[in-house]
Amino acid sequence: MDVADRDAVAAMVEAVPDRHPLTAVIHAAGVVDDAPVTSLTAEQIDRVMRVKADGAWHLHELTAGHPLTAFVLVSSVMGTLGGAGQGGYTAANAFLDALAVHRRAQGLPALALAWGLWDDPDGMIGALTAADRARFARAGLVEMAPEHGLALLEAALPSPHAVLAPVRLDREVLRDLGTDLPPVLRGWWRPPERGGPATSPHTCDTGRCATSCPA
Repeated sequence: MDVADRDAVAAMVEAVPDRHPLTAVIHAAGVVDDAPVTSLTAEQIDRVMRVKADGAWHLHELTAGHPLTAFVLVSSVMGTLGGAGQGGYTAANAFLDALAVHRRAQGLPALALAWGLWDDPDGMIGALTAADRARFARAGLVEMAPEHGLALLEAALPSPHAVLAPVRLDREVLRDLGTDLPPVLRGWWRPPERGGPATSPHTCDTGRCATSCPA
């Protein structure tokens, strides 16, 4: 079913039998339709926003009154860091993050996971070109194995935070970005001082590591 179709979502929720009540929601739908902002069309933005933002809002409203213990939104770190050519996608994921905060403020369960890259050719990364992947690598984003992502999901579920960013980062690339480091990382990542090594609040054994931190 199309999660952007409110009537279809309503029918799905109503079809859940009483003997197996709805207790958890995971919104993982999404599409990629990238373009430079100078050529991005309203239709492209709508296509991306409908699936992520409209779909999430439909689930938010239509599951009200159900005894939910989890409401998980599959967001993207692009909504936190920003991404060249991904204006619509960035906005859609920022909406998911804000919705999780909104639900928590209402005393409702919610967790938005602003994922980094998954090494899954059957997922959304399969739609990326070699140039796209090279661009992400230059930004310090490293693909994570699906089993790694699932482990991070399990670890994140009990978190008291509304938004987490489970992302695999290349520390060496981040160090070399200097002033080009995304603003949100500048408070988390301390640049080298007087030629010393770059440091961060967490440690890892290699130059590549994974972290899950509040976005």
